[in-house]
Amino acid sequence: MKNIVLFGPPGAGKGTQATILKEKYELMHISTGDLFRYHKSNHTELGQLAKKYADEGKLVPDQVTIDMLEEEVNKNLDKNGFIFDGYPRTISQAEALDKFLEAKGKKVNGIIALEVPQDLLEARLLERGETSGRSDDMNIEKIRIRFQEYNTKTAVLKDYYFPKGNYHGVNGVGSIEEITARLSEVFDTL
Repeated sequence: MKNIVLFGPPGAGKGTQATILKEKYELMHISTGDLFRYHKSNHTELGQLAKKYADEGKLVPDQVTIDMLEEEVNKNLDKNGFIFDGYPRTISQAEALDKFLEAKGKKVNGIIALEVPQDLLEARLLERGETSGRSDDMNIEKIRIRFQEYNTKTAVLKDYYFPKGNYHGVNGVGSIEEITARLSEVFDTL
């Protein structure tokens, strides 16, 4: 079983690349964003909570996210592995993922970070907001709150994973095909 964390700031292309790589490597793609959108569209309690935080440009509290992700993995233990997209986002989530997988005799095989300059990300998100209708992609102030959240809570995961020897930074600028090729070079070594 291969378990990969696809890591990077909002708009880096994690979802796009995860969709391609899950097919290539026969892994299950678990996107916390997709899970939250599912719950929001079905008006579940979790969905309403996720909407409140997303509308403010903030992250959903760790324990809610941890429980939701563990439930999804437990439903799909027959898969070849997972691409985690948007998870973990905090040190406590990373520690919870490590403990959860370890209890199942598994581990995170690699953390692959898409690296993209913030000005390019802001432009990507505003463009996506025009077509997606996502409220958190339509307002530059909300986008910048998301970057602030990312920089203070999520970017520090590099310091958590780098000493473990399984952190890999990848240039996230270029065509989808170019980025996929760079990611595949790393995937093939894990």
